[in-house]
This record gives sequence, C-alpha cells and structure tokens, in this order.
Amino acid sequence: MTTLVFGHKSPDTDSTGSPLIWAWYLNEVMGETASARLLGEPNTEAAFVLERWNLDKPEIISEVAPGTPVVIVDTNNPAELPEGINATDIQAIIDHHKLVGGLETKGPIDITIRPVACTATIMHDLMGADAAKMPEAIKGAMLSCILSDTLEFRSPTTTQADRDVVAALAGDLGIDVGDYAAEMFAAKSDVSRFSDAELLRMDSKEYAVGETKFRVSVLETTSPDTVLDRKASLMESMKAVAEEDGVDQVLLFVVDILNEESTMLIPNALTRQVAEKSFATVCGDADTVVLPGVVSRKKQIIPNLAM
Repeated sequence: MTTLVFGHKSPDTDSTGSPLIWAWYLNEVMGETASARLLGEPNTEAAFVLERWNLDKPEIISEVAPGTPVVIVDTNNPAELPEGINATDIQAIIDHHKLVGGLETKGPIDITIRPVACTATIMHDLMGADAAKMPEAIKGAMLSCILSDTLEFRSPTTTQADRDVVAALAGDLGIDVGDYAAEMFAAKSDVSRFSDAELLRMDSKEYAVGETKFRVSVLETTSPDTVLDRKASLMESMKAVAEEDGVDQVLLFVVDILNEESTMLIPNALTRQVAEKSFATVCGDADTVVLPGVVSRKKQIIPNLAM
C-alpha cells in the first residue's frame, strides 16, 4: 500500500517541498512505495520552486481514507491536517514546530521534532550519507525549503544546521544563494492574481488565546506596499474570512523581508488590544502598526499573542 507524505494545509514552500523530498527517500533509498500529496494549492513561491526544478506538483487532497499509511511533515497539529487524520495509519512525523498534541497512532512510530528553521534540514540529517544520492531536483527543493523558512537566514529561527545544509547544497548545485533567494522572494511577492480572501488564507494557521480563536496570517514579501495598497479591502475581507472559517478574528502581518519588520493591520478594537498587549506597542487611532524585527510567526508572533 502506498504511503502518502504530506504537510499542512495552505502549503508553503516547506510543506510543498518536504513531502517530495521524503517520498523520494522512501522510494529510492528505503525501497518503500510512497507518494507526495498537498493539502491545498501551493503559494506562489512554492509554485516557482516546482517549476524551477522541473518537479511535478503533487496531487491535492482534502481527505485520506481510514487505514491509509501516512507520514506527516512540517506540522503535528491536527487542525492543520485532514479531518479524520487519527483514523489513518500514521507511520512517522518529521517537524520543527512545537508539540501540539491530539494525534493518535495505531502503534509506536518514529517522531522527529527538532528546533531548526526547516523540516528539510531535519530530513537531510536523517538521510545521513544517503543525502548524497539526492538528484538535482530534490536537492533544489531542499535548498528552496530552507531558504524560504529562514528568509535567507534573516529569521531568528535560523540555526547553524540550516546554514550548513544550504552551503552544502548550493555548492553541489552551483547556485548563488543570494541571487536564487531573490528569485524566490520575487515570486512570493507577486500576489496580484489572488483575491483578498485567498491572501488571508494563503499562509495562515489557527491559534487560540484563551477562548478567542484567531487565524494568524503572514504575507512575506520584498514589496510590502503591493499588499498594503489593498489595506482597506483586506480589512473588510478579514470579517468575512473570520466568519466563514469559524474564528473570532483574522490577524494579518505583512512581513517586509528586506527591512526585517512586520506591519500588522488594525481594523478594530480587538486587533488593537492584541497588538498592544502582545508587542508592547501603541497603536493610537492608526489602522496599521509597524513591528521592527518581527518576521517569524513561529518564534515571534504566535508565542507572544496575548489579550
């Protein structure tokens, strides 16, 4: 039976590339039958990576049949996985996020959760000497995942392990890291064809503070004005998306990759309260607030959310 490998909903580059990487490893090194899947349409950067390295886009699925063997990567949060995930046969989890709880397995499994910036970095280590067998396209996917999750080493989540793997892969591929990262970030910044609702869901995670449920959305870009020019319509759409998704509020952070800061939209009193209590800032009557140095949802935004 084929093992399905997938990451979280609203797949970014890591949740698009890591399933392909680990499915290759299971098939070509471990001699198993595995296939990568996506839980949604990949974002613009991930789509660029697939095209750049001539990788086929994995099939998009919304559900998994009970008993299907699966490997979960880049998340361990049931809310980010298909409904009924606990009825599948979870074989392994490879992740770099905090342990959430709620997943159930049919027996003991391999779980690897490490404090690095990217799931692909963990995979490189787990492969050991077999990492050298990766074809160019899989090495390219791995390099892309790490550069994306570290924001080319600007993110505070970056570790020396992430840097070392990037250096090795870039050397093998003959890639200039700065030039390639700039291409990736330019692709990520091209959001003109997406509706407001699509932007708000594109790179988002659900998170609760007490009894209040949030959809925490991050848009990483080298051209923040392109997004902020749509501020009024985005703030209006935040209401509809929150209602449709069953959360109390959407929080939107526009991450300026080059200047290493975020702009948080402040459409109402609740978001103003969250901004001031979470980030020690004063919003006044402004409908946005700039948060210097804040670029990581995992390490700087979600852990600090308060009301």
